Amino acid sequence: MNLNSAVGELPLVGPVYQKRLEKLGIRSIRDLLWHVPARYIEDNIVIKGKLTSLKNQYTRSGKKIQIGKVGETTLVWFNQPYLTRVLFPNETYTFSGKMDWFGQKRALISPFINEQGIIPVYPETYGVTSKWLRKKIKIAYELVKDEIKEYLPETYGFLSLPEAIRQAHFPQKAGEGATARKRLAFDELLGLQLKSIKRRAEWQKNKASYQSTINNLIIQQLINSLPFKLTASQARAVAEITADLAKPYPMNRLLEGDVGSGKTVVAAVAAYAAFANGYQTVVMAPTQILAQQHFNTLNSLLYPFKVRINLITSAFTTKEIGRTDIFVGTHSLIHQKLALDKVALVVIDEQQKFGVEQRERLVKKTRHGPVAPHILAMTATPIPRTVALTFYGDLDLSTLTEIPGNRPKITTWIVPPEKRVAAYEWIKSYVISHKSQVFIVCPLIEKSEKETMKDVKAVTAEFSNLKSQFPNLKLGLLHGRMKANQKDKVVRDFRNKEIDILVTTPVIEVGIDIPNAAIIVIEAAERFGLAQLHQLRGRIGRGETKSYCLLFAESPGEKALERLKALRQNFSGFELAELDLKLRGPGEIFGTRQHGIPDLKIASWTDIDLIKKAKEVVKLTHDPFT
Repeated sequence: MNLNSAVGELPLVGPVYQKRLEKLGIRSIRDLLWHVPARYIEDNIVIKGKLTSLKNQYTRSGKKIQIGKVGETTLVWFNQPYLTRVLFPNETYTFSGKMDWFGQKRALISPFINEQGIIPVYPETYGVTSKWLRKKIKIAYELVKDEIKEYLPETYGFLSLPEAIRQAHFPQKAGEGATARKRLAFDELLGLQLKSIKRRAEWQKNKASYQSTINNLIIQQLINSLPFKLTASQARAVAEITADLAKPYPMNRLLEGDVGSGKTVVAAVAAYAAFANGYQTVVMAPTQILAQQHFNTLNSLLYPFKVRINLITSAFTTKEIGRTDIFVGTHSLIHQKLALDKVALVVIDEQQKFGVEQRERLVKKTRHGPVAPHILAMTATPIPRTVALTFYGDLDLSTLTEIPGNRPKITTWIVPPEKRVAAYEWIKSYVISHKSQVFIVCPLIEKSEKETMKDVKAVTAEFSNLKSQFPNLKLGLLHGRMKANQKDKVVRDFRNKEIDILVTTPVIEVGIDIPNAAIIVIEAAERFGLAQLHQLRGRIGRGETKSYCLLFAESPGEKALERLKALRQNFSGFELAELDLKLRGPGEIFGTRQHGIPDLKIASWTDIDLIKKAKEVVKLTHDPFT
């Protein structure tokens, strides 16, 4: 047996347990030994002696309590009736646990049996307990411990790998488990860094489909034609991207910018540079609404230069005759037959919302063997820079840090339930006096039957309710289950000011730019993370009218209230992302696992110092996995 052996080779680990272990990501002996404890139980009281009695006792609710005695000490377990079949009076056992009150007397509560010292507690799943894992890990460790070798030329101040594995599972004193976990977390982050470097090296083996010659005079003509001046970070990003387009190997760059920072303009300049060389660009967006928005923006910016742009979605395709210079669309771009004969640049917007397979299929469709197009990925979800450089280590990074123009700051209010009616009256008067428009965002489409969700606002029910609240205003309804043409009509009517208040789900989080919208109401705001709240707030404040974000919160807990207060006081998406990472973890920033985000088992994205250390070490060592 070795580290790569299947976990099923361990004694008494049959097919049933193998399936259960797979849910924990455990398939091999290596996986089992790298399945480290989530926490440790320390400072337990330990007693050893004869069990004088043990019986099941029913509570008033019908549940069973197990009560035993060792000398004068009472032992209590809850809902473990099998104990009376495996523990026998007059036999000697070791019990360890915490003393606490049980009724009028002190007792050893839920003690471990024949386990003492520091006890590891592991991530569990149905049918696989920490006790079971402790037994199997001990067996596996004894069988393969001599195979666990250090692979680094030096340990850089951490424990050696063999010692880290031993201390993680069998700590002898307090603090050893945490020290061991730090080394193993470092290894996990180092592995991510090395994989990113490997992906970068593999990508750079490709040749660029079409290497562009960058004529700065032509690029400047487009920039001078814009109705606004580029920000410093936009100008820097344009320079970085156009330099990449001139390289013999394909660009692989992430353009990261806060809401409203002008990423589409930068992408337009890049597409124009390709066009000036006689090449095509493909722009893929995750939703039809966002694709339509990009189509409109690119048309308005590039129409004077006779750039031919075609919109491709499942519901709509523009009927252009002849050659297309820029294809804009949703994932339909992957499935439709298109004349992608001279694609030099692929732009993937909100790239974290696409699956890895979708991105690869689009690139594959536009490449020819070892020849690949330039790739520009864009995201409006601010990611702390250190994390972005680790997770997206195979991409070059451009960041937009300013908001164009002198837009007035958005005022954010937290509105308690008792002020709801007054808030509606204020909204009514503001819309009439300023002739502005309103978003009202609800988290659900229909009312939930789940007890815990019954108080959460549902968009269809709220739409009916708000009609009576605003009888003299025109309301529209938008949600993800509507047909594409219905959604388009609602957004078009809202943009044309035929709707005063748009009642919607978070489907409007990206891709809707309505300069006349000056108010956004977010229902059940406590249910959203900071990153999403910031994205939603970014739907307003795009015109010259003073804008307001109203956070309706029914009963926010302490952490939720902390998030809402942070949003009220802070306007930088990057700073809010740092805070969200600390408060909620990476899920809110990165989205779900299906989009290819690594699920860290040991390390945490919040451990910035460890991430930095892994980045330093990777520069000093060769790939240990080759």
